[in-house]
Amino acid sequence: MKLTLKVWRQKNASDKGGFVSYPVDGISKDMSFLEMMDVMNEELSEKGEDPVHFDHDCREGICGMCSLYINGKPHGPQQTTTCQLHMRSFSDGDTITIEPWRAKAFPVVKDLVVDRSAFDRIIQAGGYVSVNTGGVPDANEIPIPKVVADEAFDAATCIGCGACVAACKNASAMLFTSAKVSQLAMLPQGQVERKNRVEKMIAQMDAEGFGACTNTGACSAECPKGISLTNIARMNREYFSAVVSSENV
Repeated sequence: MKLTLKVWRQKNASDKGGFVSYPVDGISKDMSFLEMMDVMNEELSEKGEDPVHFDHDCREGICGMCSLYINGKPHGPQQTTTCQLHMRSFSDGDTITIEPWRAKAFPVVKDLVVDRSAFDRIIQAGGYVSVNTGGVPDANEIPIPKVVADEAFDAATCIGCGACVAACKNASAMLFTSAKVSQLAMLPQGQVERKNRVEKMIAQMDAEGFGACTNTGACSAECPKGISLTNIARMNREYFSAVVSSENV
């Protein structure tokens, strides 16, 4: 396939940046999107030009590092991570526009690489269990209804890629934060710190500069792991309960 790649180039966070077009040829439909990017970078390197910087790690769809905004959609035309997107999703002669995540809380580092450490700070604010839970008990000693266990597991599948933020017109992080709140709020080990957790994580989310949620549902629709909007509703209930409890103390 012959393609034209319209790629966002930006030297650093303070640089204005802009799109640069690169023609690529000999692209196989069996290549992954990142392999195609590697081909482009090899050609740029052979010409003595600076290759396009982009994030990636596992290339197995489980770490979320490969976050690219492709033709106006997070991770591209399929509901999957960029590294699991294959060139068979495109046609010969296509022009593909590739951008970084666009959010105040995700400043551009260089080209397509953004700083997503805001997510790390939200987790550090309360997305963990710190109380002493004692020794590791046999799994059967803590009965958890299957429906609850399944919902907690579904929330825990969030890989923190930031597609929800990129898809949201307000750059909201509600889906990410609610998934991290939900996975612990539904399990016995997370009960002791339940109220403090949701208050601290939401406070940190707001402090990072993410936008508000207006329930358009774009976040869940574009999430490569299909995280449900019900997690946002659950987090809202958790937060309301925590605030009411604090006021009544």
